[in-house]
Amino acid sequence: MATSMDWQEARDKLKKWREENTRNSIETVELGQYLLENYRRRLGDEVWTIYEQVCIAALDCGDQDLATDIIDTVEHNFPSSIRGKRLEGLQLESLGEYEAAEEHYEILLKEDPANAMVRKRLIALLKGQNRLGEAIKELNAYLQKFMSDHEAWMELADLYISEQNYNKAIFCFEELIMSNPHNHLYHQKYAEIQYTQGGTECMEIARKYFAHAVKLNGNNMRALYGMFMAATNIASSPKASGKIKKDNMKYASWAAQQIAYKYKVAQGKDTGSKMKHLETMLDCLQIAPAP
Repeated sequence: MATSMDWQEARDKLKKWREENTRNSIETVELGQYLLENYRRRLGDEVWTIYEQVCIAALDCGDQDLATDIIDTVEHNFPSSIRGKRLEGLQLESLGEYEAAEEHYEILLKEDPANAMVRKRLIALLKGQNRLGEAIKELNAYLQKFMSDHEAWMELADLYISEQNYNKAIFCFEELIMSNPHNHLYHQKYAEIQYTQGGTECMEIARKYFAHAVKLNGNNMRALYGMFMAATNIASSPKASGKIKKDNMKYASWAAQQIAYKYKVAQGKDTGSKMKHLETMLDCLQIAPAP
């Protein structure tokens, strides 16, 4: 693949994978070695970014020899660079030497407490060992210094959800929504947590946030389904008053119509039996929230 590709095309492909956070480890090793062996000087300063990318891909593939060669090259050219030391930590992780990797990262953090990349590796290491309580503690400490890191807030919310600590997960998404109120996924996920908690109040909040997610992105099918389910749940509650039942039946009906319409558009035409099956499903769907 690499030998039939122009060097600039190969470089751009690796750059695209970095920006999209896509590993494609086997192809990355092939393309990266092709560039580093034949066009190292043309790459300029980007060569070190590619070295790092190839090293991580080599570790994914279990090619420890290649990874070691790259780490040696990086550390030879940048003896005091955190880049080479971080790659050392990744290699320890790939070898299953988790205790040594943790000690390695803690030493690096003592030298540079504000290094976000190293702190994230430590969090990933703890999470990978299912030490969720410690990972949560480290993430909270990280977010005290890097409050604008949306990915970290998402990660913390997921950890809280795995621990069934829904109130703290809700707090994480409240922070995300305040910092980026136009992101429909934040509203959707916030609504999902409220729905999971159950109860009339949480269900009403869930319906509102599902609706807002749909308002921000009309193609968010998960939010449409969520809105339908939350409204249906409220309408079927024996505690709901007549007006609340009527309003939520209207919301559920609207959501069902939108889902059916988008299903038709996706199919390109009304497929008869499939549409009838979908409409029947929407008419009778009752999903109780998780306990």
